[in-house]
Amino acid sequence: MPEATVLLVDDEPEMVLLWERILRGLPEVRFERAYSGEEAWEKVQRLLPEVVVADLKMPGLDGLELLARIRERDETISVLIVTGYGTIERAVEAIKKGAYDFITKPFEKERLRHMVERALERSLLLRENRRLKALKDDFWWEELGIIGRSPLMRELLSLVERVAPTNATVLIRGESGTGKELIARAIHHLSPRRSWRMVTVNCAAIPENILESELFGYVKGAFTGADRDKTGLFQEADGSTIFLDEIGDMPPSLQVKLLRVLQDGEVRPLGSTQSRRVNVRVIASTNQDLEKKMAEGRFREDLYYRLNEVTLWVPPLRERGDDVLLLAEHFLEEYAREYGRPGLRFSPEALEFLKAQPWRGNVRELKNAVKRAVLLARENTITPGDLKLSLRPGAPEARPFYLRPYHEAKREVMDEFARQYLEGLLRHTGGNVSQAARLAGLERPSFQRLLRRYGISAEKFRPAT
Repeated sequence: MPEATVLLVDDEPEMVLLWERILRGLPEVRFERAYSGEEAWEKVQRLLPEVVVADLKMPGLDGLELLARIRERDETISVLIVTGYGTIERAVEAIKKGAYDFITKPFEKERLRHMVERALERSLLLRENRRLKALKDDFWWEELGIIGRSPLMRELLSLVERVAPTNATVLIRGESGTGKELIARAIHHLSPRRSWRMVTVNCAAIPENILESELFGYVKGAFTGADRDKTGLFQEADGSTIFLDEIGDMPPSLQVKLLRVLQDGEVRPLGSTQSRRVNVRVIASTNQDLEKKMAEGRFREDLYYRLNEVTLWVPPLRERGDDVLLLAEHFLEEYAREYGRPGLRFSPEALEFLKAQPWRGNVRELKNAVKRAVLLARENTITPGDLKLSLRPGAPEARPFYLRPYHEAKREVMDEFARQYLEGLLRHTGGNVSQAARLAGLERPSFQRLLRRYGISAEKFRPAT
């Protein structure tokens, strides 16, 4: 059983040390100290202790205000208020506002120990009940949209259950279309941070010059057009979870800043000279070979190990056995309802056909295939022919652009853009490489490397002599 945490809060340090000496020896308990309400609140958000013992009268954020914040953050935290005889009425008010109990100074040592022990029992029981409620049946994850009962998925979701209550950074890996974001949402849903919205960022979809300001924010005047302060996504996720999708595409310059956040728990907005503390749990995902990218110098090794406190591998659909049929039936029900086709079902042959497919695009590809079959089926039974109309087995290259894995589609579009751009410049300059390079804002050697990369000859754009 992991250690429980008791946070001791008083603006008089000697009082905090006295309480710790009295309580020392409680089994499986570790103590944290705070010497102001503000410091206590920061530690509550970061540590989520089981019990907080706090003095009622403190300058700044006092015991009652701290109690109110804690109750809003997590009702399983038991707050024990310490007060003098002159403030008993306020202590009773604290009970009405959700404090577990109060104790008046001076107090007997055993009474304090007994009250903290009971408060610990309460918090642990409430957290266990919350965990059991979240896991109310064997397939709790289906309520979150995760469909699967194969051994590989059960093993993965068992790991999710174990890692979710912690603050560990999680790296989710797997092929495109396997449902990595759903796993991230499950971790957040089962965590103590579930009351706060999870913030999701697709690192591959946002240009580098915009991604930095999106993540970390900026202050007024940081650059041309920054006419006001902007809060970054890390600050928006304070107290919650941030999911960094496609982390393998994060530019090296931003990898350094992300590493600083993970190390220090601080972000510095663009143009600011001051860092700001954030309490954010980071979950990242990738379908890329990060080890290869590290070897090539395109991904920082120190960041990799910071992200890699826990790694979860999401299995490809082809390894999940009958999960293919569970998912297909789920999508059939969803789209039959959406498109007004009640009673639509798969023929036995269609089910065999579905099981036999390699599903290179994984769950995403299966979902699209079922959706199209619902739209195209002429009868009330979906046949292999209905599925073959769009799947075209054996010719994956003929799949529509938008049904291909993201990075494959992105690479194809970027290659086509580059060819059209380079050829357009050469056509405009009559094959003059130096002039084309200047228009592109590139050095001539860099421009020539691009021409070689895409197999483009400047000669064919030069006028005949």
